[in-house]
Amino acid sequence: MASTSSTFIVGRGAGSKPKSTKLLEVLNALEEEESSHSREEIFIAPPDNASGDFTDEDSGDEDGRRGSHLPGSVLHASVVPEDSGTEEEEEDELQLQPAMKRQKAVAEPQRIWTKRDIRPNFSSWTASDPHIEDLKSQELSPVGLFELFFDGGTINFIVNETNRYAWQKNVNLGLTAQELKCVLGILILSGYISYPRRRMFWETSPDSHHHLVADAIRRDRFELIFSYLHFADNTELDESDRFAKVRPLIVRMNCNFQKHAPLEEFYSFGESMCEYFGHRGSKQLRAGKPMRLGYKIWCGTTSRGYLVWFEPSQGTLFTKSHGGLDLGGSMVVKFVDALQERGCLPYHIFFDKVFTSVKLMSILRKKGVKATGTVREYRTERCPLKDPKELKKMKRGSFDYKVDESEEVIVCRWYDGSAVTVCSNAVGIEPVRLASHHSGTTKTRAQVHQPSLVKLYQEKGGGVRRMDQNMAKYKVKIRGMKWYSSFIGYVVDAALNNAWQLHRTCSHDAQVDLLAFRRYVACVYLESNADVSSQGRRSRRLETESRFDMVGHWIVHQDKRTRCALCHSQTNTRCEKCQKGVHAKCFREYHIR
Repeated sequence: MASTSSTFIVGRGAGSKPKSTKLLEVLNALEEEESSHSREEIFIAPPDNASGDFTDEDSGDEDGRRGSHLPGSVLHASVVPEDSGTEEEEEDELQLQPAMKRQKAVAEPQRIWTKRDIRPNFSSWTASDPHIEDLKSQELSPVGLFELFFDGGTINFIVNETNRYAWQKNVNLGLTAQELKCVLGILILSGYISYPRRRMFWETSPDSHHHLVADAIRRDRFELIFSYLHFADNTELDESDRFAKVRPLIVRMNCNFQKHAPLEEFYSFGESMCEYFGHRGSKQLRAGKPMRLGYKIWCGTTSRGYLVWFEPSQGTLFTKSHGGLDLGGSMVVKFVDALQERGCLPYHIFFDKVFTSVKLMSILRKKGVKATGTVREYRTERCPLKDPKELKKMKRGSFDYKVDESEEVIVCRWYDGSAVTVCSNAVGIEPVRLASHHSGTTKTRAQVHQPSLVKLYQEKGGGVRRMDQNMAKYKVKIRGMKWYSSFIGYVVDAALNNAWQLHRTCSHDAQVDLLAFRRYVACVYLESNADVSSQGRRSRRLETESRFDMVGHWIVHQDKRTRCALCHSQTNTRCEKCQKGVHAKCFREYHIR
């Protein structure tokens, strides 16, 4: 059976109620599919009128509902395709929108395909990155790198919007930046220490009590702050934006991500998922089924996985297309426009067959941007390549290729166990190299010919996948019950991933792994921002235990001179975790004595 891949969007519409199948029937049909080659992906779109006050309401008990237990109101709601032909939007119904819908036939110019290699006219990459050199000279700690993204402006912005939202609800919250950092520390810590219920962090039972969390902030105070966490002014929301509730946060984080992004030649573009566990939306189905539930995020990353730009998907109804491209191609162009704000350099973008088309390659070529990606048959503009069945009869490593004479876009079909079609506007066939591949029949490794564009795609593509892997390892487990609250966890994970990527690039000393990096940030945030007035005798115990734990102690510069905690003479350096002044020469002895 041929490999298939399809995507559906589950969202809330408004308007008429057309007759259609139920969501429960669709899910049952997907679960009954026995083909191991099929891959289904479901993601949720927020309400069409996402700026309404009702979207601030709690959507259910987060801890009490897990797995595939969807509420009956969702399972028995009707689903309709987004391109159903009606101009009115369906109210209080769920939408099922095929991500690949048929496009209207448009007269396209006839392309002339020739059997030759591509002759690109792009300039070579010569740009340097002074910003990274500046970060290397600063020798920032993990907390300093994380605060490049969650800087003082972003922290104060969230504090102000949260207090404003609480005031609109007649609650005097009085949130401070210190308390918000404690909340962020608990969210980060939940990625590698998680309980079935988050309140167990504060329980006095010896099997669950976590003194680092309990000593930092009171349980009821954390719950109150987390319930009012907000990122936008409800009186100034754009009703045409499904993500208006989090749009200011998205804009700020994109600005910080791009400001500190490494300036590189190779970038990847793809799809990521922000999981959602609330009562209103769908949840993860049972384990073992290749299906993911949540909000779809368009992501542009470096080849190593640094997130440069992201945008949540709103579907074709809420997104304007660019130059006749489909939704995916239009988002690639948006990412390229964001990159070119740093300068019109010959960037090289890699993406998969969800986005690639000959038309997109032509548009990017006119923008001075290189691009390479796998492509589906119907997007090759009728390029006359050998049929995959014919290639399978030939030896492994065989390929066929053609070049569009007018646009200098090459399409190559390469066979290595299965036929793969790759399209590029910058890389051609030559030089053809030998690649080692495993043979399933003979259980040996064989040398096969590999065109240059295929090899480069395999080496430099996949940045979004690497980012997803890093974020999934220790992702924030604490989730709110509003549809937009899951974004705070996604953004925190993305900021930590980016900070760690900068640490790997800028660190002169021994690099720490991602887990140690996250642990350090969490411990410093919880210890240095704890509510000392409510600790009593516990503060001395906390200080003593953390001083000798040999985990995440960094020496940093301080503007005001203080006395060294060991030799008691004046010093302008301190331990960032212990918050104690200490000389560099006394640093090791202070932490082992």
